[in-house]
Amino acid sequence: MDDYILDLNRENRIGFPEVIFWANKSSERLRRIFDDYEVLGKNALATRVQPEKAAVLLEAYPDSRYDDTSQSFVLHLNELASTKANIGIINAGSSDLPAVNEACFTLNFLETPATRINDVGVAGIHRLLDRLDELRMFKILVVVAGFEGALPSVVGGLLPQPIIAVPTSVGYRAAQSGRTALNAMLSSCANGIAVTNIDNGYGAAMAAFRILKQTGKDIVKQ
Repeated sequence: MDDYILDLNRENRIGFPEVIFWANKSSERLRRIFDDYEVLGKNALATRVQPEKAAVLLEAYPDSRYDDTSQSFVLHLNELASTKANIGIINAGSSDLPAVNEACFTLNFLETPATRINDVGVAGIHRLLDRLDELRMFKILVVVAGFEGALPSVVGGLLPQPIIAVPTSVGYRAAQSGRTALNAMLSSCANGIAVTNIDNGYGAAMAAFRILKQTGKDIVKQ
């Protein structure tokens, strides 16, 4: 008897399909879950898939894609028109890429284009200021940062869009594995910033997707 139940009605119920959190599941169970999705002709996404488990899946599903930076695994990566993206994903530096990539893979699974704006942290704030006109074009901004977590506050003071802040576990010991960035974002004086859990690129992507659907903006597919 299977020790899991696929939530196949979730998309009809709340507008998006189930995503599998994979960290504590065995390779055997994961293979059975993906086999079920394959039989149903459905795409599937799993987050936090350890490399040794991903290797088993990549052999079983040759068309699948694994990102070892974010540990995201998707059965079929969609080809999307990123030039028509309504969501911009901003990161302070390359150390934040695990959360950024997780957000990107999640939105791709949801057939929702997103554009990445990399390496615009406050340590070189001119890099952010040089791209403000580009950033104004997006409907929603996901802002990812570690250390003292200042970037979302700066973006929130410069731009009007809904902002979803993602603190990352990047920084030296006073950063407390992301808790310093989390507290800074929760305490931000920039009005109306929403904040996810530490390193939760998946949660940020889902929040952006929900907002985009409810505002009536088209989710452009290729």
